Amino acid sequence: MKERRRGADLEAAILDSVWAELTESGYVNLTMEAVATRAGTSRPVLNRRWSNRAELALAAIHQQLVKHPMGVTASGAVRDELLALMNQFATRAGALAANILVIFGEYSAATGSSPEAIRAQLASRETDALAAVLARAVARGEIDAAKLKPPVSTLLIDLFRHHVIMNLAAPGPELTRAWVDEVFLPLVRASRSQSDRAAYGLPTG
Repeated sequence: MKERRRGADLEAAILDSVWAELTESGYVNLTMEAVATRAGTSRPVLNRRWSNRAELALAAIHQQLVKHPMGVTASGAVRDELLALMNQFATRAGALAANILVIFGEYSAATGSSPEAIRAQLASRETDALAAVLARAVARGEIDAAKLKPPVSTLLIDLFRHHVIMNLAAPGPELTRAWVDEVFLPLVRASRSQSDRAAYGLPTG
């Protein structure tokens, strides 16, 4: 006899089922009944935790963000790390691009939350991952910390998000390379003297 799941285990299974439904059928075709069937539970169980499908979908997205955190290991070169991070963003966004605007719109209407507040909640890990890459680049002397002021510090994320919203698709590698090489790095690169001082472990300020 199959053991009955409860608490956190049941919630995780439900949200995994929501993610599978989103990936296979899209948000427009997402139903509470289909999620309950896939998760091996009932709709009343779902209704006790989530009041509507938009709330359920956002919970599933949040779980995926927790399970698959953004971040790249240090490679010694900021360009390589930025491109690797943008590739991570694109891989994750591909499964959600066609759904996210509909989810945000319905959730905002049902809860009164602004789309910006929802976006900020879901995007916090992206911002943290980018900040880690930039902090390492500053320490290596590749980037001038004084140039990393808003909106420059979040420019790559802002460009990425705008593309997804306007095109309902993640940007391709050629476009993300152009953002990194032609737009972002020219704005933030440290001067040669700063780079040389960092190489010798001297203060760059």
